[in-house]
Amino acid sequence: MSMPDKPKSTLALDHFPPTREAGLARLAAFVPHAGSHYAKHRNTDFGPGGGVGVSGLSPYLRYRVLSESEVIRAVLDAHSLRQAEKFVQEVVWRTYFKGWLEMRPQVWQAYLAQRDDDQATLADNPKLRERYHAAIEGRTGIEGFDDWARDLTRVGYLHNHARMWFASIWIFTLKLPWALGADFFLNHLLDGDPASNTLSWRWVAGLQTQGKTYLARRDNIERFTQGRFSPQGLAQTAEAVEGPANPSPSTLPNRVTASEALTEPSVFVVHPDDLSIYSEIKNHPMVKAVVWVQGVAGAHPWPQSAHARSFVHGVIDDWAGLDDVVMAEPDADKINAVADLVGARQWVSMAPSVGPLADAFKTLADVGPKPLVLARRTYDHTLWPLATKGFFPFKKRVLEGDSLIEAMA
Repeated sequence: MSMPDKPKSTLALDHFPPTREAGLARLAAFVPHAGSHYAKHRNTDFGPGGGVGVSGLSPYLRYRVLSESEVIRAVLDAHSLRQAEKFVQEVVWRTYFKGWLEMRPQVWQAYLAQRDDDQATLADNPKLRERYHAAIEGRTGIEGFDDWARDLTRVGYLHNHARMWFASIWIFTLKLPWALGADFFLNHLLDGDPASNTLSWRWVAGLQTQGKTYLARRDNIERFTQGRFSPQGLAQTAEAVEGPANPSPSTLPNRVTASEALTEPSVFVVHPDDLSIYSEIKNHPMVKAVVWVQGVAGAHPWPQSAHARSFVHGVIDDWAGLDDVVMAEPDADKINAVADLVGARQWVSMAPSVGPLADAFKTLADVGPKPLVLARRTYDHTLWPLATKGFFPFKKRVLEGDSLIEAMA
């Protein structure tokens, strides 16, 4: 008698236990390998049961169960920046994407509009719809690609190199709309992030660095999967997807730090863009109550992923204090009731990053009735405004010379 498949969320949480303690343990186990081992093996997808070349910290960083600063600090306590530069650079990539999108929020809105248009086309085009479903169900016949599609839906995670191969095959071999591929990832990724996901798909498609695409090659896949996959019939060319020029960066709104915001009795609202802020504010004398927001119920595309919901809920269940209040989504009336109960005069929260959660907090601020003060970490305040151009000018300012990242960590 065959055993039934585990629920998707269980499979994901088997790999990534949703607690801060699990994240710290994974970080401690990875730190000795963050130097030359990571540099040598980071691009190799060893597959289930194989070796590990990457940190596996992405879900913990995505929801800031661990902050970027503490991860970088732990690595640089054990390695020089030169030894661990490849790993630190990967963390900095996430920061760059965040800052780039924060200064160009219209790119996120354009992605959502493109996705909606492509979904309408999908509904009216049976041939396209069949090719799309073959792709997301792992029925294309393309070795590797079908395995990654099934792994993504079952476990909610893919190696970063596999994500690039998948996106390239989706766009250039299968000729499917890039925005539907980005949406498929957000529907299933445990660590799905509006900035990293959207801008990575745009980069593969030739929209982010306009005209520069990423082409998945059989020999590259064969090499970096150690011969597990050698797909035939892949596209031999990758013509960039057409799109408008990238907008110029706008100025980020000024934000205070969390400690600077807590000048009077407050309700602190903790959300999935920055869960670890809880450890910094929970004992602050001006924090009279903590409200945890699990996400934006019913929002598309986040947090549609069952994997992401299960992970976030698990972290909150593990971390929340007995007197804390947990809400499925931001609710002004309920937060205000808590504020009145404890005598708070304002609500304070870390400003959510561009995406559905940020939109929900704008509504929350408009509804009130108490003022909502949005804060920002010093790490973000310092690094995000540097993402005005491409990654390499950003990297030069952050990692080279008198390294800004070492000072930040």
